[in-house]
Amino acid sequence: MTWMMPSETARQERVWMAFPPERSSIGHTAAETHEARTAWAAVAHAVLEFEPVTMVVDPPDPAAARTYLSSDIELVEAPLDDAWMRDIGPTFVTGDDGRLGGVDWVFNGWGQQDWATWDKDSKVGAEVVRQAGAELIQSTMVNEGGGIQVDGLGTVLVTETVQLDKFRNPELSKADVEAELARTIGATQVIWLPRGLTRDSQDLGTRGHVDIVAAIPSPGVLLVHSQRNPEHPDFQVTADIISMLAGTRDAQGRAWEIVEVPAPETLRDELDWVDYSYINHLVVNGGVIACSFDDPADTEARRILEQAYPGRKVVTVDARPIFARGGGIHCITQHQPAV
Repeated sequence: MTWMMPSETARQERVWMAFPPERSSIGHTAAETHEARTAWAAVAHAVLEFEPVTMVVDPPDPAAARTYLSSDIELVEAPLDDAWMRDIGPTFVTGDDGRLGGVDWVFNGWGQQDWATWDKDSKVGAEVVRQAGAELIQSTMVNEGGGIQVDGLGTVLVTETVQLDKFRNPELSKADVEAELARTIGATQVIWLPRGLTRDSQDLGTRGHVDIVAAIPSPGVLLVHSQRNPEHPDFQVTADIISMLAGTRDAQGRAWEIVEVPAPETLRDELDWVDYSYINHLVVNGGVIACSFDDPADTEARRILEQAYPGRKVVTVDARPIFARGGGIHCITQHQPAV
């Protein structure tokens, strides 16, 4: 059996999400939890315009969830620590015989972060695979869905600071990681970014997820986050990444057409430099759920996404409450391909 992770533009069956539980890193107070739940619900309802949504809910929370979510959103109960479904959920793949599989990576709180808990979240991947009726593909590698971007043809983008993180996979070499990505998601060409964005590399981040840095909207094309203000530390970070990517090729041997997507003009929030990124969007059937930031760059980013995904309707959701908690729209969703 050969498994392959399809492109995110392939036809989808549904999108999986998780409802923010009480007393998590997403919300320490009732007001913070309400803000998070409102933001997560806005994304879920945006997706619902295009395809079904299944929301995993902590067992104490179904009644609360229904006050935020329409009856069209299916609820499934499972214990939760947090609500970043891209990372705690499985990575869905399809077999060469047409079967649906789900890769259950080891999840350890983004490299054993001292603010994270993951005893419950580490079991969510296998439970979602079961609920989806997919075949379980168990991996012993620590990885998260936000740490990989694929073209569905064998190319995968990763970052050295994630898969080779000493708090994730201290014993693994690049060759080991590449072999496991080949076995689980069909990767034949692994492109290693040196790092991720500045904010995401700090204490409350993931240490460099690729899904706020680069995306592959179609074969041979890369959307790459570009910080154009030299005051922001990501100015040099993204320039280096773009230069590095220009020297790589995809699994078919093609040089990339690189489309630079400007960062929002907003540079800081109350904590630090922001890592606001339009790259962290979700592709759905006939649409794209994109981040907005009430920023002058929102309009240009939307135009770029409309051109990158012709024939799809771009719907924007204010992602500032999500980014304030450490991620974006792609981070809180996990798509299940149709088979």
